[in-house]
Amino acid sequence: MPSAEALAGDPVRLVAAVRAVRPPFPVLVGGYPAELADYRASVVGRLPLVLGLMLGVTFVLLLAMTRSLLIPVKASALNLLSLGVMFGALVWVYQDGHLAGLLGFTPTGSLDPSIPILMLCVAYGLSMDYEVFLLSRIEEEYARTGDTTRAVAAGLQRGAPLITGAGGILALSFAAYATAEVTFVQMLGVGMAVAVLVDATVIRAVLVPSLMRLAGPLNWWPGRRRGR
Repeated sequence: MPSAEALAGDPVRLVAAVRAVRPPFPVLVGGYPAELADYRASVVGRLPLVLGLMLGVTFVLLLAMTRSLLIPVKASALNLLSLGVMFGALVWVYQDGHLAGLLGFTPTGSLDPSIPILMLCVAYGLSMDYEVFLLSRIEEEYARTGDTTRAVAAGLQRGAPLITGAGGILALSFAAYATAEVTFVQMLGVGMAVAVLVDATVIRAVLVPSLMRLAGPLNWWPGRRRGR
């Protein structure tokens, strides 16, 4: 029977250490720590496949939409940046225990991987929605004028207010979950609210236009026929 100190420290590592012992007779490890270790291993093992499908499908769709190689790569990188901010907020609040008194939960020093994986899919989809909406406005203007600078400015002028407004509404809706007394519901609300706010303001209103302005004609390489 493991001690309370061992279980409180790192139960997954404890299970791995027990399973690494090879006595002359077969040993099975059960209980919640073993279940948690097996579940995490299963989730982490399939995570590369999930990320590969998400990035691959969005890359192909944006490539078909823009006829550009740079724009899909930029979109995927910025979406991953938005996800990184969301996961960082989850670790800072729910794993490290900051704001525990305000939100009314007891930190355990770890995160259940099921909720972050769910949030990964939802947040990535929302980020790509904002990306496609902004890109469509920019591409329309570029197809009409052939001027990347004017296209980025016009796309930002037309699309940014709507993206910011929609992001604010979504963030408020998700933030309502932070008032729940169930921790994983709070995690969903706080993490998604942070992801949506960062994506709709800093990323779509600042980073996307800035990077496209700096890239100039490289945005549309290997070529986009104008006047369509």
